[in-house]
Amino acid sequence: MEQFVNGLNGILWSTPVIYTLLGVGLIFSILTRFLQVRHIKEMIMLMFQGKSSEAGVSSFQALSIALSGRVGTGNIAGVATAIAFGGPGAVFWMWAIAFIGASSAFIESTLAQIYKVKQDGQYRGGPAYYIEKGIGWKWFAVLFAFAALVAMAILMPGVQSNSIAAGIENAFGINPAVTGLIIVLLLGFIIFGGVKRIANAAQIIVPFMALGYILLSVVIVLMNISELPSVLALIFRSAFALDSAFGGLIGMAISWGVKRGIYSNEAGQGTGAHPAAAAEVSHPAKQGLVQAFSVYIDTLFVCSATAFMILFTGMYNTQAEDGSFIVENLKGVEVGPAFTQAAIDSVIPGFGAGFVAIALFFFAFTTIMAYYYIAETNIAYLIRNNNKWATFALRIVIMAATFYGSVKTASLAWALGDVGLGIMVWLNVIAIVILAKPAIVALKDYEKQKKQGLDPVFNPKALGIKNADYWEKEYKDNKEQVS
Repeated sequence: MEQFVNGLNGILWSTPVIYTLLGVGLIFSILTRFLQVRHIKEMIMLMFQGKSSEAGVSSFQALSIALSGRVGTGNIAGVATAIAFGGPGAVFWMWAIAFIGASSAFIESTLAQIYKVKQDGQYRGGPAYYIEKGIGWKWFAVLFAFAALVAMAILMPGVQSNSIAAGIENAFGINPAVTGLIIVLLLGFIIFGGVKRIANAAQIIVPFMALGYILLSVVIVLMNISELPSVLALIFRSAFALDSAFGGLIGMAISWGVKRGIYSNEAGQGTGAHPAAAAEVSHPAKQGLVQAFSVYIDTLFVCSATAFMILFTGMYNTQAEDGSFIVENLKGVEVGPAFTQAAIDSVIPGFGAGFVAIALFFFAFTTIMAYYYIAETNIAYLIRNNNKWATFALRIVIMAATFYGSVKTASLAWALGDVGLGIMVWLNVIAIVILAKPAIVALKDYEKQKKQGLDPVFNPKALGIKNADYWEKEYKDNKEQVS
């Protein structure tokens, strides 16, 4: 089983795919004139604007749901894995994919807003919706929806619950099966409460957990501030094969940095597009900009926090491609949360294991919540009417997958997660490359209205964008109210 899964990952995450993802992000960055730099101030301001409605959530709630999916195991265990197999240089490539990936996140999230629908009294949208309405490929939209459903409900929850269980067992000696049962009970309470309960939980938990984690990393960096120049130099030298020890790992550094960067920030994967569509905004580009900033929060802030804690304290191992160790500072320690736990313990003895276990619980638990929301959205796409039975079945399946993940081996959990991620990335990147134009047109329209001192509103017909049915009706209704 594990051999087959690893073989599949070798295809999904081959070198050409890695460079294609980097290239697509770079093209989008150029086409949007590097909006990730030009509009940083606007991104931050938009996060706190807008209110929820009966049909949708606020911009901040949509951001929180997206971040609950993005800020997860990848930020702790994923960063450790990248350093273990790609060396310190992998951190630079995580930063690189985050920077250019912000433009991909803008494109997919703006498309989700443009082609969203109002279904059963709620806003729904995401890749399946914009593939069908924007490209007209119903078969491809159904294929993505099935792939997302399998990935989000079956393949990927296990990565999150496995890391929670491993962290808690390491810190408190609690049996993974007991931890798995507790996770499932809490998850059931939230997901059986629907989208609003997920949004409310996310907007409380996500800012609290991210800020607490980043603050601890700042403390550790400050306590080792003399190491800052050497750590930064090591990251950059290793990223470009200029370091004597890690020079032979440049291919692995790029591969693992990009793979774990995408796993963490999800730019281009299509996951962040689902909650983006649920936001109540006056113009699609608004939520596109907010979602672009979420990539920065995830990778440049939270992933960097983990990387700095590990590298500043030297609590890591790095393997060469032949399996020998280039660095082995933690003998016999499995790759994953234990690196971060050891890093914190080396500075604050006795604190690391417990803190990381609790942080992992919040990070990974909210990610499973987001996975459920994404899976539910794709169920709603596949079964438009009377899908209550399917939604109920989905809840049971994701709870079972979560429990199973908590008791299976970490290597298989990650391998299955990589398969799920790889399939979604392949399908979604093809779609957003074909369909990028409406998102770029929407950005230009937004910028034009802002220059005129207006609060931008969206009129798809005037922009030549077809099949944006929700927005056509919204613009017509607003015009009638004004007149």
